[in-house]
Amino acid sequence: MSEVKGIMFDMDNTLLQSKIDFPAMKAEIYNYLSALHVFEDSFNVVDHTSSTLIEHARQKGISESSYEQLMKIAAKHELTGMEGAGLENGALELLQKLHGRYVLVILTNNSREAALKALNSTGIAPFFDLIVGREQMKALKPSPSGFEYVLDTYSGITRSAWISIGDSWIDGKASNDAGIPFISYGKKISFMKERRVNPVAAVEHLSELLDYL
Repeated sequence: MSEVKGIMFDMDNTLLQSKIDFPAMKAEIYNYLSALHVFEDSFNVVDHTSSTLIEHARQKGISESSYEQLMKIAAKHELTGMEGAGLENGALELLQKLHGRYVLVILTNNSREAALKALNSTGIAPFFDLIVGREQMKALKPSPSGFEYVLDTYSGITRSAWISIGDSWIDGKASNDAGIPFISYGKKISFMKERRVNPVAAVEHLSELLDYL
């Protein structure tokens, strides 16, 4: 990899031990959209996350008011799940080593409000130069929109001088589509490749990220 100048981190289950009930969020979003008859009979909900369900609905042309209601559903689960959120093992130590040496960015599908609440409560918000929530994105991950927002913000840093790290295939897909090298956290490369994501590496502990800088 080229000399790294910036690192984009996913938040939930990458830096924070999220308590968001993602299955409950997904179920509520799916039920809301089902009532709007968004899904065709062949739609396989198992292959989707909350964010991809929302993006599917947007592509189907749901109204702005319906989209806003989906955001309220997501925000409700996010804010509840951020209560008492803790750090992933090694997160604080890693950020202490990286701070001041690299541009550090949070890139999350959560609302920025929920992200700031969690990052401030765990004491790691000051380590980051930029915190990007879904309000800054044109579309949620796996869209590369959030990555493009970061690239536009730091136009002096080339794509090849960034890396990103996350635990989900949607992080990897967004990173790949933005041309940013992706490191899988807690998931094997084979898992990601089954979902058509191509990481440059996979790590089990956050400290291993240092090996790629």
